[in-house]
Amino acid sequence: MTDAVQPAAIWKRVLAVILDLFTTFFGFGMAIAFATGATTSKGFNLQGGPALLLFALIVAYFFIGRRYAGGTLWDRILAIGRPQPN
Repeated sequence: MTDAVQPAAIWKRVLAVILDLFTTFFGFGMAIAFATGATTSKGFNLQGGPALLLFALIVAYFFIGRRYAGGTLWDRILAIGRPQPN
């Protein structure tokens, strides 16, 4: 038996995506920059392979979060239910 998930307000869904993008960009970006030595005085500067890795991690975050984890970090904080496949 599956539980029905109530649809969330559009503003919550949009806000969750925006906050997830900022969180993943800066979180994963700084982690990769520290690992590769690409930090600068204003943050980080990723080019080439590390930049592609950042893009791949952001895509994986959304895919795994939505498909397998029941929602991303901000989906959970804003109490947005995500239906899960069987």
